[in-house]
Amino acid sequence: MTADRRLICAIYTRKSTEEGLDQNFNSLDAQRDACENYIASQKSEAWLMARERYDDGGYSGGNMERPGLKKLLEDVRSGMVDIIVVYKIDRLSRSLADFAKLVEIFDEHKVTFVSVTQAFNTTTSMGRLTLNILLSFAQFERELSGERVRDKIAASRQRGIWMGGMPPLGYDVSDRKLIPNPEEAKVVREMFTRFAAMPSMATLVRDMRARGVTSKSWTTGKGIERQGKLITKGYVYKVFKNPVYIGMAAYKGQQYPGEHSAIIDQEVWDTVQELLKAGDKHVKGGCGMRETKAQSMLRGLIFSPEGRAFTPGWTSKGPKQYRYYINTDAIKLGKEACEVRRVPAGEIEGVVVEQLRGVLRAPEILAAAVREVTLSRPDISEADAIQTLQSIDQVWDNLYPAEQACIAKALIERITVRTDGIDIKWKSTGMTKLLRDTVMQQAYKEAA
Repeated sequence: MTADRRLICAIYTRKSTEEGLDQNFNSLDAQRDACENYIASQKSEAWLMARERYDDGGYSGGNMERPGLKKLLEDVRSGMVDIIVVYKIDRLSRSLADFAKLVEIFDEHKVTFVSVTQAFNTTTSMGRLTLNILLSFAQFERELSGERVRDKIAASRQRGIWMGGMPPLGYDVSDRKLIPNPEEAKVVREMFTRFAAMPSMATLVRDMRARGVTSKSWTTGKGIERQGKLITKGYVYKVFKNPVYIGMAAYKGQQYPGEHSAIIDQEVWDTVQELLKAGDKHVKGGCGMRETKAQSMLRGLIFSPEGRAFTPGWTSKGPKQYRYYINTDAIKLGKEACEVRRVPAGEIEGVVVEQLRGVLRAPEILAAAVREVTLSRPDISEADAIQTLQSIDQVWDNLYPAEQACIAKALIERITVRTDGIDIKWKSTGMTKLLRDTVMQQAYKEAA
């Protein structure tokens, strides 16, 4: 190093938790003090401390989502830093993969990395080996700490201790314990007792939404307000399945006596659970139907005028099954929440297919698609392109459902269902894409 070349040294400090950061001289200050002293000892090497502070208080070293580190990397890329000084390497990162990325960035911008308590130089192979060994132990320590935390949580849950997070509706948190919230507990009891007397999820949710009943509103430990939203069937179902309301603490499928008080009687709880099992269609389908994973040609294409999607579903009467497309508002909020709650799958698919095949036969649409494709593919004649598109219409009934669905998605952008009919919005370049893809598939088959 030459005396006229000043080496700018950036000090980076980090602490995993915010505990003690409000003290006059905290852990970050102690790290910085040690680094400043080390930089001062290298005065003869022309080391000069940067004015900018790069501190991350309350951030884990397991990832790179830290404001202080991001600012440091910005300055490294800007050429404002020559040497990075830390108290220990695990202050910079506890992840071997993340640290490898950091070292790559440092090398790219010719930045040296120094640990005050672990002497090594990252520009030498021995220094890199030492660094990787130390970092491997740092990552091992981090993983070990994670296991300890998980074990502690498991032990605490088995003792019925509340482990934090958003409290359930009906409870507040005081001194790390759940305590009943009188007003919310009253709402929860009403949910359980009404459903036990008349197991209609749709009626219950509709009435409570009309009264403005919402999910839990609370303020986090950092003072962030979380406003509740109007309840849905899914939310009420989760309330009904949460054993916290009978004084139990759940952990990984097991239940343990909790420290908190129950707000629901065991008898009412048991009645609701039995009704949920026996009347599965009332709580899951909303329209007396179950969702189907069978191939539905118009899946993801049908919407209400308000923009609410329709999802495939089915119901059965004796040995027969009937397919439908169901408005998701009807599932979440009840059938009164929408004008069209379901449409028979066979009927709407028949109407759409008829119009789709009409598009495939339209001369002006065929001509435009053929012209577009043959311009980009001179090896394809117009006659072959026209024959390819017309063949789709001719063999439509023999296509697999998945093939029909692919063609529908290629040509249709959106289907809007109203009480007086449907509107189909076609993709402007759908026919061209369909022709190009079909031609390519045929070319692959011939080549094979």
